[in-house]
Amino acid sequence: MTVDGAPAAPPRRARVARPVLDALLSAGAAPPVTAEPVDTLAIWGDRRTLERLPPYRIEQAGDAATLAAHRELASPAIHTGYEGSGGDDARTDDSRADGPWTDDSRADEPPADDPWTDESREGDPRTVVLIARAVGAGGDGAVLGGIRLGPLWPGPDLGAWYCDRLAVSARARHEFPGVAAALVRAAAARAEDCGVLRLEAVVRPELERFFGRLGWSTAGPAALARGPGVLMRWPIDRIAALVASCKAPLGAVLAGLRPGGPGFVGDDGAPLPGSDIVAACDAIMPTMVERDPHWAGWCGALVSINDLAAMGATPIGLLDAVAGTTASHVARVLGGLRAAADAYGVQILGGHSQFGVRAALAVTALGRAAHPVPAGGGLPGHAVSLTVDLGGGWRPGYTGRQWDSAASRRTAELQAMVRMPGRHRPSAAKDVSMAGIAGTLGMLAEASGCAAEVDVAAVPRPAGVTMGDWLTCFPGYGMITADRADRPVPPTGPAASARCGILLPGAGVTLRWPDGVRTPVLAGHITGLGHA
Repeated sequence: MTVDGAPAAPPRRARVARPVLDALLSAGAAPPVTAEPVDTLAIWGDRRTLERLPPYRIEQAGDAATLAAHRELASPAIHTGYEGSGGDDARTDDSRADGPWTDDSRADEPPADDPWTDESREGDPRTVVLIARAVGAGGDGAVLGGIRLGPLWPGPDLGAWYCDRLAVSARARHEFPGVAAALVRAAAARAEDCGVLRLEAVVRPELERFFGRLGWSTAGPAALARGPGVLMRWPIDRIAALVASCKAPLGAVLAGLRPGGPGFVGDDGAPLPGSDIVAACDAIMPTMVERDPHWAGWCGALVSINDLAAMGATPIGLLDAVAGTTASHVARVLGGLRAAADAYGVQILGGHSQFGVRAALAVTALGRAAHPVPAGGGLPGHAVSLTVDLGGGWRPGYTGRQWDSAASRRTAELQAMVRMPGRHRPSAAKDVSMAGIAGTLGMLAEASGCAAEVDVAAVPRPAGVTMGDWLTCFPGYGMITADRADRPVPPTGPAASARCGILLPGAGVTLRWPDGVRTPVLAGHITGLGHA
């Protein structure tokens, strides 16, 4: 996910030596190259962009001296300042109505009831301090300000972070407009890059307006160690943006079709009327078929078999439609499809191949289920469980997006996971798709006419994987089920299973955190297909 508006991670550009740059701009002969780096924006003739670059940069504090400089600035005994306008211009002493600063104040301080001390946070290796440093012509490398951020609680990082110790020097307030705003933007961008789904800061009431102008929302009152405060929260729309890109258009596009038939609208597969046959069809992203044909073929089998599994169906076989620019490319796609089919013990019944065209792949899976498990069978009060294979790791080239566990599993292990919904027969089931865990749960809830709440701390997750990545990735094998609380999911081969949510009246998906805070991540219907 990309986050704009933050100078913390500027785009990486090539560098040239200063003498070469000067010669090019003056149309003179290039002198010998030296090692001093210069931004190539100037080579392109974009002097104005270079002139508009701020005379400071945001970077992570990486040494004891820089950390000490930030701590000194953040001390309540040090006078600090900020731009109440949001950083577009420097504030003057005459406009202090927007500025909360006094000689004994700083942007924020620990909440009154915070059991985690400053010393504990400083010692946490996950804590990040971002600082602004003077650079450019006349820049002396001085630390102009800083901000601290890190996990909200000790223990496992659940994707909830705090910001505090926002401090800007008096010099920066007068000579370097926009430093405080840049630091806050950089902190938000850094948190999202770290897979954070909840970011908040407790600030003095005078800072509420400043943070609001930067896009933060007011979450309510809070208590600081030395007086009242305001809880501000940064809006992170990672889950909503993913769902909007891949699932939100379905309702309008499929209007009038009612795919799956009554009781199975929007389901993973479609029961064939008058039979026990269930059919499921999936297409693989053309870019993936082009760049990674063998893996695309494997995934074509995996996702379609998982669709059958979600409906409690036993796979019979696969049909494929594959296209590519060359016969060799098509062969690599079919090689991956065949490898996956062999791993799952499923036949490839036939298909269609086309050459000399852009890469494409669609796979249809056929299975049998006398009584298919619907996605829309959930009811308010039903417990939500996630059964997921935590083995393996990120697929090379798809870090944070595709978790590959299936390719290393034996046939018996794969089949044990595929058979779980058919053996257990929950009230509702849906396999995790491109919409990720949170988005897929929203689809199950929508089909069931419910809302869903996720207990973040209870979600099974591989070690070292951020919550933001895990709730939005394709996890290989992931099955979301809803059922009565007295019917836990049985052991499912190598997969881990945990009860991690509940269906409620209403619509949308909310995350529930260990401190009882609930943050909505999906509002209303996910696909627009409505109740199954």
